[in-house]
Amino acid sequence: MPDQLSTTFAALADPTRRAILSRLTSGEASVTELAQPFDMSLPAVTKHLKVLQRAGLITQGREAQWRPCRLEAKPMREAAAWMEPYRRHWEPETTHEGARRPRTRK
Repeated sequence: MPDQLSTTFAALADPTRRAILSRLTSGEASVTELAQPFDMSLPAVTKHLKVLQRAGLITQGREAQWRPCRLEAKPMREAAAWMEPYRRHWEPETTHEGARRPRTRK
């Protein structure tokens, strides 16, 4: 069984799933609402949602007939914490005065 971080990155690797997560940053949504922008069947969207649920990135409530999906931030926070030591490799280096320091070639 893969570790949580691997499961999170695998779920985030798909552009459809990233788009679903992006939509959920605006608030909860039904499966039908989440499926609207995609040119795929409802069962196909449901498969993407199951991957996101297994990764802990979303939860799905049960309110009568409506089952809203909600974003869960903890797995992304853990992924961001793992990536933090690498941040210096993609952000510009600065001096103490705030001026940009030239990058050295490696």
